[in-house]
Amino acid sequence: MTNGNDWRVTISLADPAHPGRLQRAMTGREVEQDVRRRLGRTVAVSTGDLQVFLYAGSENAAREAGRVVGEVLAEHGIEAQLALHHWHPLEEEWKDTDAAMPQTEDERQAEHQRLEQAETAESLASGIAQWEARADLPSHHEAVALAQRLRSEGYTVVRRWKFLVVGANNEDEAVRLAARIRREAPPDATVRAEHSGVLPFVPF
Repeated sequence: MTNGNDWRVTISLADPAHPGRLQRAMTGREVEQDVRRRLGRTVAVSTGDLQVFLYAGSENAAREAGRVVGEVLAEHGIEAQLALHHWHPLEEEWKDTDAAMPQTEDERQAEHQRLEQAETAESLASGIAQWEARADLPSHHEAVALAQRLRSEGYTVVRRWKFLVVGANNEDEAVRLAARIRREAPPDATVRAEHSGVLPFVPF
């Protein structure tokens, strides 16, 4: 999860040659330094096949970066479409700025619950665990023993040598499962919860 202070300007171009051309033009104009000088913030730049992305820490910085890039585009006669997006910390995806963002703790909790329900529904419908708990045990013997205990309780477990991957419906379940494994595993085991989308899932 992020702290929610992430903004992105997406510059979409029609010609595959234009992203490189725009990036060179921005380097010439020193857009990052220009915006930092104006707002005291750093703007990061990356490119794709037909897009250039500007990442900023606030809406004001993103809008100012977009304005500066608009000047560069006009100066070089490059046609493009600009869009402003805000990173959604719960859904973990970029949203249009007109998308409603949770503001209060109750709204954040409701949004989180909605996301967990959606992940669970997707896990059950697809047969693919959307989240998982991963464990690196100190020894092969301990990994085998823990895998057997978890399987006896109906968990889907993949073991490779002393590494375990255990499927979960959603993020909350994965976090709880990781905490449980951490309690049962030796102190020097490494355990974490993370997004999956690749592990076959059996409901339990």
